[in-house]
Amino acid sequence: QLLTMRECISIHLGQAGIQAGNQCWELYCLEHGISPDGDMASDSSVGVADDSFNTFFSETRNGKHVPRAVYVDLEPTVCDEVRTGPYAKLYHPEQIINGKEDAANNYA
Repeated sequence: QLLTMRECISIHLGQAGIQAGNQCWELYCLEHGISPDGDMASDSSVGVADDSFNTFFSETRNGKHVPRAVYVDLEPTVCDEVRTGPYAKLYHPEQIINGKEDAANNYA
């Protein structure tokens, strides 16, 4: 039997991307019964990757579900909102990447 693994990785860039992504992941969690800290009480298949929500979430060894997402911004303000928000425990710290300064005067 061949097991097909489907994975979708979301990349959220800049203030609008991060804010929209944060709302999107909150909705995914609500739809799949995943709590803000990544626990899923109804998941009886811990460690089994054939559930549909595993396309968007990675399951850790202890059964916690972590979004397959990366947040990137040049300034820390919006990233800090995710780090301190109600779903802060959902993300691994390495998934939220930011620069040190305001990006207001950067022009391409």
